[in-house]
Amino acid sequence: MTVEQRSFEPGTDVLIRKVDSHLAAVRAGLSGPELELAERLAAALRELVVSTAQASAADRGQVRAAVHYFVLRREGRGRLLPVRSLAAAQRVVNKVVVQLGRPDLLVEPRRERPAREPVAPTADVAVG
Repeated sequence: MTVEQRSFEPGTDVLIRKVDSHLAAVRAGLSGPELELAERLAAALRELVVSTAQASAADRGQVRAAVHYFVLRREGRGRLLPVRSLAAAQRVVNKVVVQLGRPDLLVEPRRERPAREPVAPTADVAVG
């Protein structure tokens, strides 16, 4: 039996488990573009966690804050505690991504696939 040695910091595994656990819970309630956005956010966060494991405390703190923002979505209770949308989490994750110099991890909104271009109308041919 081989034991896999990981070189992650202790907090790294915890953050990745939080992201994965939240994504598993979200998968039960979301579908379509919302689920796709959640999965892309989770992937970006996982990569940030791993890539900043040896970074400065400030950088790791930004990533930890983004993970917590994604994971700790509040349930709405009137005006006081609005539900955090995935779009809000996307803005937070993208801000951290830019601040850490990782534009390759930006989570852009999915554009709808363009509809097929309409077929050019054929000329009316009079048969006669």
